Amino acid sequence: MKDGFIKVAAASPMIKVANAEYNANAIIDCMKSAADSGVKLLVLPELCLTGCTCGDLFGHKVLLDGAKKALVRIIEASRGMDMLTFVGLPVAVGAKVFSCAAAVSNGELLGLIPGESRHRAFSAPFEETMEISFCGFDVPFGCEVCFDCGGMEELCISAEVGCGIEDIVPASALLARAGVNLVAQLAGFAGTISSTEDAMLSLRAQSKRLACGMVLAAPNKGESTTDNVYTGLCAIAENGAVLAQDESADNMVISEIDLQYLTKQRFERGGFEEDVDFMEHVFWDCEESVTTLSRSYSKLPNLPSRAEDVPSYCKRVLDMQVSGLVKRMEYAGLTHCVIGISGGSDSTLAVMICAEAVKRMGLPATNVVACTMPCFGTSSRTKNNAIIVSEQLGAEVRVIDITAAVKQHFADIGHAEDDYSVAFENTQARERTQILFDIANKVNGLNVGTEDLSEFIDGWCTYNGDHTSSYDVNMGLTKTQIRANLRFIAQTTDNEVLAKALWDVLDCPITPELLPIFDDQISQKSEDAVGSYALQDFFTFWMLKNGCTPSKCFRLAKRAYGDEFSDAELIRWLRSYCKRLFSQQFKRSCLMDGPSVDSFSVSPRIGMLIPSDGEAALFMADIDELEKSLEAE
Repeated sequence: MKDGFIKVAAASPMIKVANAEYNANAIIDCMKSAADSGVKLLVLPELCLTGCTCGDLFGHKVLLDGAKKALVRIIEASRGMDMLTFVGLPVAVGAKVFSCAAAVSNGELLGLIPGESRHRAFSAPFEETMEISFCGFDVPFGCEVCFDCGGMEELCISAEVGCGIEDIVPASALLARAGVNLVAQLAGFAGTISSTEDAMLSLRAQSKRLACGMVLAAPNKGESTTDNVYTGLCAIAENGAVLAQDESADNMVISEIDLQYLTKQRFERGGFEEDVDFMEHVFWDCEESVTTLSRSYSKLPNLPSRAEDVPSYCKRVLDMQVSGLVKRMEYAGLTHCVIGISGGSDSTLAVMICAEAVKRMGLPATNVVACTMPCFGTSSRTKNNAIIVSEQLGAEVRVIDITAAVKQHFADIGHAEDDYSVAFENTQARERTQILFDIANKVNGLNVGTEDLSEFIDGWCTYNGDHTSSYDVNMGLTKTQIRANLRFIAQTTDNEVLAKALWDVLDCPITPELLPIFDDQISQKSEDAVGSYALQDFFTFWMLKNGCTPSKCFRLAKRAYGDEFSDAELIRWLRSYCKRLFSQQFKRSCLMDGPSVDSFSVSPRIGMLIPSDGEAALFMADIDELEKSLEAE
């Protein structure tokens, strides 16, 4: 399916215990409903064809034959559906009875997977896969059977029957090691006061640890209440995230699993597909199609999805930044932080990190030397905010006007003062950097960098200018993460003057302030040149961190942002992003130290490594194809 998505469903239809004919009808209705919704994998509970509470009836010929006949009806009803359905039922093989998952698709029985049911009527699975004849089909019978899809080469499905949430080594772990990336969990657990919480904890943990998708269906309230009540929990998870969950009566949950995303996770972790020889692969034919997305995507995927989680997230990020800076200063025997403040969000957060660092070290607040260095593009608004924030922190504030020094440099290199080319801008940035390094030398200090991850990705910094420092506390944070931390501090500080300045910093346009201004108004806005930083950070999360193609990023951005950006705008900024990703790599190849706070980094030591002279041609070609397809619609 396009972009690696497969639509999956878990269903727990209301059944009647030991009434296989009735239950088959309910299951067939589920199958039709799922197929009409575009589902390609449907998972039903363990023993749903008979009910999991039949007790010793599981060994009775009447029940076994009834379940078999009911399965024949289900197989026939599946004709014309290119959907793989896992149905739970008891199966007799010789003198043993097993709790099995029957894999059904398009009028065929593809295989039977037995599970480790705890009921005394059932036997443990055989150690090796064998072939048996069942319902008129010769099929593999064993735990080591998986299903490959003709319409999606990334997909490998298998089933875990019973799926004991407290198993020391769950079957899903062995399946994942063998290459299975989508596990159908036919559950059979009863409801307890904590059963749902326990099951969801297990589902999240296993899907995260195994970098896989999991579709779980458990028995519902139609089961016998002799000793237990069943809840009908249905849930879908992907790499630790729960995409859908419900346990109402007669329920079905539907979502989409992103197999390309899971493959990227497995590339990075390793250890998968190392024990593949023992698995028996069964081909399952599924027509390739575009999967309609129902799952939601956050505009700000680098931040917690729940608002209540943001405060603890920000506290942890701030602690990591401060801890990194303290360690570096103590190691180097330094007593001062020297930082350039512009009134922008990056330097504002960085100067607060510096203030907390010297406080932890037992040093006076004045050991933070905050330097504002106005020149041609500095507005009074940003200059004042920079000074207010620094003074409220107790820092030593130095105002160093670099206009004369820059003009002298223009004269030295023969550059006209009204030539606003790149040399005009970079001269200012490099003059500021020189000052910061030299002051740091004078005061036994560390030149603390302020550039963030977003600006390193798009190269929106001057090489050997603001690109360079001794230690960059913002290096691992995107622009949206920087702003989230500032917002958190503004909301929680007791200092009203500081809070007011922080809110104004957040309200200011993002700007390098390197071009002349008129009427004291900011004229140079970064997002006019490189696009929305929220959108850039969205691209970074999905394209770089999670391996999406540009065209897939476009699709996810449309899902997240709706009509906020037109198709033309998204394509424009995708092109800009991909071009700068490659052309600006040389700046990332020699970055200074700085703490990574997420699992993605552009550090040349531990982060994303690409050649400094690589070509963006393949990325651009993908965008070209996207643009052609949009024009054809």
